[in-house]
Amino acid sequence: MALSTVSVILIEPIAVFEFGVAAEVFGIDRSDDGVPPIDFRVCSATPGVPLKTQNVSPFGIVAPHGLDAVAGSDLVVVAATAFRQDQDYPAEALEVIRQAHAAGATMLSLCSGSFVLGAAGLLDDRNCTTHWKYFDEMAAAYPKARVDTRSLYVVDGNIITSAGTAAGIDASLYLVRRELGTQVATKIARRMVVPPQRDGGQQQFVEMPIPECTADSLAPLLAWALDHIAEDHSAASLAKQAMMSERTFARRFKAETGTTAHKWLTQQRILAARQLLEDTDLGVEQIAQRVGFNSTVVLREHFRREIGLAPVDYRRRFVPAAV
Repeated sequence: MALSTVSVILIEPIAVFEFGVAAEVFGIDRSDDGVPPIDFRVCSATPGVPLKTQNVSPFGIVAPHGLDAVAGSDLVVVAATAFRQDQDYPAEALEVIRQAHAAGATMLSLCSGSFVLGAAGLLDDRNCTTHWKYFDEMAAAYPKARVDTRSLYVVDGNIITSAGTAAGIDASLYLVRRELGTQVATKIARRMVVPPQRDGGQQQFVEMPIPECTADSLAPLLAWALDHIAEDHSAASLAKQAMMSERTFARRFKAETGTTAHKWLTQQRILAARQLLEDTDLGVEQIAQRVGFNSTVVLREHFRREIGLAPVDYRRRFVPAAV
C-alpha cells in the first residue's frame, strides 16, 4: 500500500484530539524534512457546514470535502465520535466506508471511531479494540467482533483499530513506519515530540491514572537515551541519570511510557536497527554495536522476536536493491 492519499471521515460530534492526531501525522507538509507529501482530505456528509465538537463548549470544524473525495484513498481514517445505534450514523458515510474497504483501502479508526467500522459491518470475525471505557458496549453491539481489551491498537488485515487518545498516535505512526519506513516515522515523531513507536501489544493500563505533565517529566531522559542508544544502559543506570531511586524511577517510567525501561530500550534499539537496515549498507555486526546490542546473536534474537524476521531477511524484504 502507498500512503499518498489519506482521507479522514468526520461525523458529528467530533472528538477534537483524535481528529488532531490524524491532521498532525498525515496532514502537515514535512517535505522539507524528507517526508513524502500526502494528499490529506477532510471529508464529511455535509462539506462546508460546521460540525459540532464533543466539548463542554462546542465549536465548529468545517470539512472542505464531501464523502465522494474518499474514493481512491490509500488510507481512510475514521475519527472518533459519540457512539450510537447503527442506524443513527449517517448512512452515506457507512456506505462510503464499505466501498473504500472493498476497493482495498486501509481503514484506521481512532478511539470510538471503531463503532463506525462496526456499524459498517467491517468488524465481524475480526480482532479489534477501542477505548477501555467502551469494551462492554463494543462487545454487546458487535458480538461477532473479537474485542482485544489489552492492546493500544490492533492490526487485522487492512483494518486497524486503536484505543483512546494517545493510542491513536501509536497506530498512526505504526502505519507511517510500515508504509514509508522507520526514518520517516522517526522524523514525524521527533517533530511531534513523542516516542517513535510504542508496541501495539502494550496494555491500555485501565487502572493506572494518567501521570501529570510536570517539569520533572522523563521526556528529556528518553531523548538522552535515544541519543546514546549505543551505550550500555540499565534501569539502574537510567534511574541514576534521572536522579531518582530505582523504585520511584520504575513507577514513573511505567506511568509515562506504559512499559518497563528494559522493554522500552529493547524496542528503541530494534527501531534503530530497522532504520540502519533500511538506510545503510552496514553489516549486522556493525548495526548491533551501533544500537547497543552486545552481539549479533542478541540482535538477531530480539529482532526475530519483535519483527518475526531475521535482520538479513528484513533487509531483503524492505530494501530489495541491497545485496
